[in-house]
Amino acid sequence: MPTTTNGETVFTWGAPPIKFGTGAIDEVGEDAKALGLRRVAIVTDPGLVRLGLAGRVEAALTAAGVAWATFDRVHVEPTDRSVTQAAEWAREQDVDGFVAVGGGSVIDTAKAMNLLSTNDGAVLEYLNPPIGQGRAVARPLKPLIAIPTTAGTGSESTAVCVVDVLALRVKTGMGSPALRPRLAIVDPSTTMSLPPGITAATGMDILCHALESWTARPFDSRPRSASPGARPVYNGANPISDLWASRALELLGRWFRRAVDSPGDVQAREGMMLAATFAGIGFGNAGVHVPHACGYPIAGLVREYRPAGYDVDHAMVPHGQSVVATAPAVFRFTYSADPGRHEDAARLLSAERTGAGVPGTHAGREALPAAIVALCRDVSIPNGLTAFGYARDDIPALVAGAAKQQRILAISPRPVTEEDLAAIFEDSLTNW
Repeated sequence: MPTTTNGETVFTWGAPPIKFGTGAIDEVGEDAKALGLRRVAIVTDPGLVRLGLAGRVEAALTAAGVAWATFDRVHVEPTDRSVTQAAEWAREQDVDGFVAVGGGSVIDTAKAMNLLSTNDGAVLEYLNPPIGQGRAVARPLKPLIAIPTTAGTGSESTAVCVVDVLALRVKTGMGSPALRPRLAIVDPSTTMSLPPGITAATGMDILCHALESWTARPFDSRPRSASPGARPVYNGANPISDLWASRALELLGRWFRRAVDSPGDVQAREGMMLAATFAGIGFGNAGVHVPHACGYPIAGLVREYRPAGYDVDHAMVPHGQSVVATAPAVFRFTYSADPGRHEDAARLLSAERTGAGVPGTHAGREALPAAIVALCRDVSIPNGLTAFGYARDDIPALVAGAAKQQRILAISPRPVTEEDLAAIFEDSLTNW
């Protein structure tokens, strides 16, 4: 711990209570009643309505005597426009809480609905500078119960919400402790119907959450916060987040390939949900850095790419694919900041292939990039930016979008210039 008066000496760590296990989704009615809720807004998407998961939540709420209204029009990869429209719906409902049933798009939409229906102002006012104004949350939000149905985003645990700003064609986020759900219900059985492509993409989000949290700038390397309220949600690497991130990496190394290759493998699904939960409560406090900063313009500027397994009528790069696309290049760049951490991460990810504690065929600076590439290839992740339709001529626009993500670039273990970002994108045109 630092002893000088200039460096930060305090980190914060928070997570909601978590209920984990098969069948947990069916207890949501009693959980909502325990929170004092009488009528809730269920937030979900059409696919989960068809699968019957939204219906299970409705039935559980009804059985517990909790009334509900369902919003089932969540936009995959939410935009400033889609969350504004969803918030308009929420303002018209007489509800005292929210239940989000879905992946990161659903949970982030519910967070935005909660914020915008309880506080004044438009979504752009709350987004992080320089894209938004970074407005503070003034009024208390209503309780939000988050039920993730994909193993990936960790949004059920975090105090962050990410949206795509359509006019700027870039993603960014907002962060406040007020956004963190009151309860996370994590039921691995809700992921059993996910096709391999979505399992792989969402799993890559877990991977980057864990790696970026694990390699983030240490909390005590930051300047001391001017006041407790000014301390950022993303503190930087800290001893508590380190525990969760490292365990998430170990679980990924063991279960990721099995979950993609054998979708009905219950153990693999449980392992991936644990990994997602651990990574979420790790990065939700330590933060993410360069891969996520690069992933936002990759998703925002896409022209024609349509991902396998996703039922969408528009061009889209799934979040997990967008953030992992630059990960091998990023971790070559950050290696010098803490070689030991990078090599430890590679060993954890490679344990299933090489045996616990046995290093892989690559060492040093290439160990972690090689482990990431091996995992991407094994679960059929697209090979770099060219797979999404990008070319060298697109790099200046990608750099401009990534450079706007100052909130998370500040978490990088090495300072990142626009020239560094350009080199990372260049190195990521193809990854193998």
